[in-house]
Amino acid sequence: MGHARLEFATELRFFLAPADRGGTILAPLDGTSSLGHVVESVGVPLPEVGDLLVADRPVPPSYRPADGDLVRVRAVRRPQRLPAGPPRFTLDVHLGKLARRLRLVGVDTDYHNDIDDDVLVELANREERVLLTQDRGVLRRRRLWFGAYVRGTSPEEQFRDVLDRFAPPLAPWTRCTACNGVLAPVAKETIEHLLQPGTRRTYDGYARCGACGRLYWKGAHHHRLQAIVDAALSSS
Repeated sequence: MGHARLEFATELRFFLAPADRGGTILAPLDGTSSLGHVVESVGVPLPEVGDLLVADRPVPPSYRPADGDLVRVRAVRRPQRLPAGPPRFTLDVHLGKLARRLRLVGVDTDYHNDIDDDVLVELANREERVLLTQDRGVLRRRRLWFGAYVRGTSPEEQFRDVLDRFAPPLAPWTRCTACNGVLAPVAKETIEHLLQPGTRRTYDGYARCGACGRLYWKGAHHHRLQAIVDAALSSS
């Protein structure tokens, strides 16, 4: 049924097979498949795609490409806005260190290290959370409400990528890194009996998780957090 020429934005080319990373692919057509299906068939998940242009005219993923079409495939624009307001996230099981960093800066981040993909998608859909993953197969699921591929191999790179893509509002030291619960300030005298002597002498700012009861105090941990935030923002 002919071929369409797909030209991919630079930001999307790492999804392509090594031989195709020049960015232009001559894709065979079967006369029935949508443009979205054709794009995903060469390795690029639709949640990573922004505008699709045919003859410089925007078309939807449901468009059926014709022989000779020149299709420009753009990446999503950053920062990416969501239909449900400020971003909240559900993270795949392999992104635990990223989950901790996002919680450190006050981003609502749901994470479990023992659930399968079906449950992961269900959790994200139920609460209208963005599912962050490095699994392209999960992103191709049609019933997924909203997903995004996390770029980077280290937690620091992944953290910078999420901040750059979604620009979530940051509120450091407001969420529990263990359970994502909200932290509330507590008076030092009410928890002094729980503290080691050195901690009692050194620190004055304390907070407790309303969900799991974990106790936090500002100190070396707080300064390390600020360094993580500053490095991420300066690189994004």
